[in-house]
Amino acid sequence: MIEGNIEILFTFVVYFLFMMGIGWIFYHRTENLSDYILGGRGLNTYVTSLSAQASDMSGWLLLGLPGLAYETGLGSLWIAIGLAIGTYMNWKCVAKRLRQFTQVAGDSITLPDYFENRFHDKTKTLRILSALFILIFFLIYTSSGFVAGAKLFHSVFGLSYTWALSIGVFVIIAYTFLGGFMAVSWTDFFQGTLMFFAILSVPLIVIYLLGGVNSTIMLLENENPALLSLVTELDGQSLSWISIISLLAWGLGYFGQPHILARFMAIRSSAQIKQARLIAMIWVVISLLGAVVIGMVGIVYLKTQLTGAATETVFMELVNAVFHPLLAGILLAAILAAVMSTADSQLLVTSSAIAEDFYKVLFRRNASDKELVWIGRGSVNLVALVAFIIALDPESSVLNLVAYAWGGFGATFGPLIILSLFWKRMTRNGALTGMVVGGLTVLIWKQLSGGIFELYEIVPGFVLSLICIVVVSLLDRKPEQAVLLEYDKVGQSGV
Repeated sequence: MIEGNIEILFTFVVYFLFMMGIGWIFYHRTENLSDYILGGRGLNTYVTSLSAQASDMSGWLLLGLPGLAYETGLGSLWIAIGLAIGTYMNWKCVAKRLRQFTQVAGDSITLPDYFENRFHDKTKTLRILSALFILIFFLIYTSSGFVAGAKLFHSVFGLSYTWALSIGVFVIIAYTFLGGFMAVSWTDFFQGTLMFFAILSVPLIVIYLLGGVNSTIMLLENENPALLSLVTELDGQSLSWISIISLLAWGLGYFGQPHILARFMAIRSSAQIKQARLIAMIWVVISLLGAVVIGMVGIVYLKTQLTGAATETVFMELVNAVFHPLLAGILLAAILAAVMSTADSQLLVTSSAIAEDFYKVLFRRNASDKELVWIGRGSVNLVALVAFIIALDPESSVLNLVAYAWGGFGATFGPLIILSLFWKRMTRNGALTGMVVGGLTVLIWKQLSGGIFELYEIVPGFVLSLICIVVVSLLDRKPEQAVLLEYDKVGQSGV
């Protein structure tokens, strides 16, 4: 249990009440399903950029990545490089065109909605299967956020893991249930700001206490020279090509993350994308570097060695060792911010898939907006309950859970999103085949081990999905004229 937990508890309560206040404000501004799911496409530049990145990074930025750096040293930087490249390419290539295409394609408000409208799929197969994959992988992803929250409350207040998990889940679902997309986006904006402050200040102060940059590097070298190598494992062996490709391949995941793509769809105008991209890239590069440095300085600053799942608490241990309890409470609230900023987005996207893509399509095609909003809110609780059950194992690794879900989304939707935006010849059958093959490859590959199967599952899933989309589309009949005309209209939309 961390010392000074009364001051920390006070900070957490104030922070939580602030988040709830935002949820309550937008509860009264939510009039229809578009408001609840996409905020009426009214996000400004700063909220779009920071909420996209805060919802992207999640609790693994302050827990999983520092924990990996603590275990492996500078070799963990390969993930940061891959993610930075993936972030830039997603903003550069996907954001603007997705914003325009979803507006032109029947004013689509969810990814399954977009897939159906993009290919004029009257069978609803694309919509239902994509919603199913969203449900599967977001259950895993959301549980990773719950695990991160549980580790926070367990470490800070000494609660049992189950009680810590329960409190974290309650905190997250409360304002997501109330305010929907705008509440989630605005809270993510504030949470992204807090995360940035924490991940910048903690490593800088610890390095100062260690005597500066040169002194810190010397201490790490004395501990183990391999800690400072990009291509050497701690046992002195060279990092394998499978490991390097697997770490870099995290960048491929960006193209298929529904909670990030929703921010692109919701920005007020595609003209704002360029400025939002600049803000997002500054945030991402500094945050990723900060997370790696936190793990590495923890190796030489902390007196007690962390092992196993406890390595993911290195940020919390540093905060406890260095800062006054009141300031520690603010910094530790950054973990809560990281957890909430992603889990709320995931809950919202999943609930929208249930309301818009299952309930409305299969059961109540004439359901009113008010009814769908309440189905969405009820789905938040249902999904949270299942994710809670998945997260009950106290030995769960935040990074491992995130990696599984991240790879699943990247392989299932990444190639589909990219080609649907930029390849006119792509067909509905190509899209369907690529999505199923990508998703199933990840689910099956994850269960295998040894040799080539040590390669991160997103790589074979992404490649096979891409190949299937191209081959099946070329063998298929050309898209109907209405689909081709709609594709041509996108570049002229100006939305």
